[in-house]
Amino acid sequence: MKTVALNIIGIDIDKAEDLGVGLNKLLANFQLYYQNLRGLHWNIQGKNFFELHAKFEELYTGANDRVDEIAERILTLGVQPLHTFSDYLQASTIEEGKDIKTDTASVELVLNNLSTLLNLEREVIEKASDAGDEGTVALLSELISEQEKTIWMFAAWLK
Repeated sequence: MKTVALNIIGIDIDKAEDLGVGLNKLLANFQLYYQNLRGLHWNIQGKNFFELHAKFEELYTGANDRVDEIAERILTLGVQPLHTFSDYLQASTIEEGKDIKTDTASVELVLNNLSTLLNLEREVIEKASDAGDEGTVALLSELISEQEKTIWMFAAWLK
């Protein structure tokens, strides 16, 4: 019978490393999402300025907190989180939203970014569940629930 090596929290080391890879990809994408929100907050123009300016600030504040939670979860699994912007750019599938100023384009960017994050979270949560990693499952379940609601609200805003 093969002995499985466990990390400090009792997760199979190989599975924890695989989760770390997925969470690092999520971390990189969250960093780009965060930066996009900052740019939208700063540059939004038009009749919906006040509404979206405040909403983007709310979202980037939340995203900043989530970045920290994801990085700390990676460390809890015994893996090194990415921490340079060059690493984030290389690992992220979310692209930089540059010079976006209009309300519709801004909301569409947020929706696209959130869809990317949701897809990644669903991939990682499946691996976490298979590894018996309830901590990661709980973190991602909360994220998914929040983001689905935000997507619904922004989609309603676009109509």
